[in-house]
Amino acid sequence: MENYIAELMTLAQSCDCGNHHHTIPIERIKIGNSVYRELAAYAEYKGFKHVVIIADENTYQAAGKSLSEILKETGISISLSVIKPDENNDVVADEQSLVQALLEIPVETDVIIAVGAGTLHDIARFCSTKMKLPFISVPTAPSVDGFTSMGAPLIVRGVKTTFQMCAPIAVFADLSVLKASPRKMVAAGFGDMLAKYTSLADWKFGHLAKGEPYCPLVAAITLEALESCVEKVERIAAADEEGIQLLIEALIKSGLAMLIFGQSHPASGGEHHLSHYWEMDFLQRKRPAVLHGAKVGVSTVLLAEVYKGKFLPLLSESMQNSLNNESLKEIMKIYEEIPTPGHLKNLLTQTGGEIMPEQLGIDEQLVAASLSSAHTLRNRYTALKFMNVAAESSPLIRR
Repeated sequence: MENYIAELMTLAQSCDCGNHHHTIPIERIKIGNSVYRELAAYAEYKGFKHVVIIADENTYQAAGKSLSEILKETGISISLSVIKPDENNDVVADEQSLVQALLEIPVETDVIIAVGAGTLHDIARFCSTKMKLPFISVPTAPSVDGFTSMGAPLIVRGVKTTFQMCAPIAVFADLSVLKASPRKMVAAGFGDMLAKYTSLADWKFGHLAKGEPYCPLVAAITLEALESCVEKVERIAAADEEGIQLLIEALIKSGLAMLIFGQSHPASGGEHHLSHYWEMDFLQRKRPAVLHGAKVGVSTVLLAEVYKGKFLPLLSESMQNSLNNESLKEIMKIYEEIPTPGHLKNLLTQTGGEIMPEQLGIDEQLVAASLSSAHTLRNRYTALKFMNVAAESSPLIRR
């Protein structure tokens, strides 16, 4: 995908949206079979002598162990930081995990390798930034779009906050490892891509309604990645090599779009705010974690229902005097074009994903609370925030 990165940078340089576009620091992206030997050759080329692998017990067995053996063949010394799970046997990117990783990275380390899915990448990204070390991404499941981004969603004092850290210098995704990942993680990755329907709408709304920064190029990159998944949902559902490669490429492209823009706006709107609210509630009540992509898939269905049933009527009534007619028409068109909840449910069901909050253990009270309060988690003007501001403190929805 190096050619793809070069194409993106050329497009970004000619973009006239008025925003500063960040340079993509990723030197190599390799997706295929037996790519860990290419990683070893890359590490040797870079002159790395001391590597730290950040993994958990499952991802170490899935990929970290074989990668360690391959790296050792080249004479590179390996240290391990196997992140310990919490009382629910979940690995969480909280203070305990971050400190564990920092303490287990020797001073002579040249590079950090994140072996795992989203949480382990967030931990590695934090350590990489704070210790001023490069890191390499080794996804073990096509479950999130954050592999190539700078954002690290971390749990600090029980609150989930996304911090801008750094992107990896390289990504090596082995298809044989990705294909062997649990099907629920494939469904989660598809759910994370499906969430772009509402995140892209919320992003454009924030721009038109409040002048928040927006880039048509970055939006187009994200939309193209989303549509590639929807068009080939049957292949992704089959979890064969073609489907897994298509999904991981889409997730990586979504991450690259965020990287160029420098923020998560194109891939994170009201649906992610609901997901973060649910996650924090689960943490506070010491309940087992639910996959991020599963939550945002469900929250996308929920917001499609809320936006079409509540937001559009409220918009036409409340914003006629504050927006010009063209902007109002454009906003309404954007949200009308979000697929129906029924269609979104059908897509998620094909991949084995959940479609209703109760399937994730999220009850009506938590749904109602999140619809009223989740918009406060980010300083971002989404339709969800508009609805709460417009209705003041009135409940948004009675389910």
